Amino acid sequence: MKAYGKFTAGLLVAWFAFALIGGAMGLFENQSNRIGAAVGIAAGVPIVMFVVWFAASDSFRKFAMALNPQTLTLVQFWRIIGITFVILQARSVLPAIFALPAGYGDIFIGATASVAAWKLCNPERRGGFIFWQLLGIADLVTAVGLGTTAGLIDPHGIPMGLMTVLPLSLIPTFLVPLFLIFHVICIAQAREWRAVGGERRVEGMLRSGHPEIGVSVR
Repeated sequence: MKAYGKFTAGLLVAWFAFALIGGAMGLFENQSNRIGAAVGIAAGVPIVMFVVWFAASDSFRKFAMALNPQTLTLVQFWRIIGITFVILQARSVLPAIFALPAGYGDIFIGATASVAAWKLCNPERRGGFIFWQLLGIADLVTAVGLGTTAGLIDPHGIPMGLMTVLPLSLIPTFLVPLFLIFHVICIAQAREWRAVGGERRVEGMLRSGHPEIGVSVR
């Protein structure tokens, strides 16, 4: 597991470096009123790699499932930077069709991340925890969808170019896919809580000689 931890940390550093250097070199820059293909590729490739790796490798899946769900959820606090979208929209440098839903959605997730981590991250509140994670995914998908279709919705509106240059280009090329991956891991972990909790309850009832267990076993 330690080897996976070091390797994964190295991948994250390399990924961030690529997003940073690529942004500095203008690789993602697109002055049209939509986020371009370069940003989509930079965001999509890590997600695809994670999904394939998670599905194909038992050892990597065990490593990911062993990560602390509270920590992965608390990291979402940084989504509070969505307030930047709202401010930039007010200054007429980002289109409202994208900035307001994405901004307020991120603000909500960021503001409630600590509550989700400390109050919902347990088997007893499994449903609420998964629901919160799904809200976070829905916010990201909505932001990406509106960012890529803003030009179709409002062809003569404010362009999305600012999201394709530093420092904002780090959001779609690094932070969005990273946050999405964290959400997916947390949901996968929470889906296992019911089975584990159920096994523990059954073991406890067997030790105490609970009559219902005796009937069900027979």
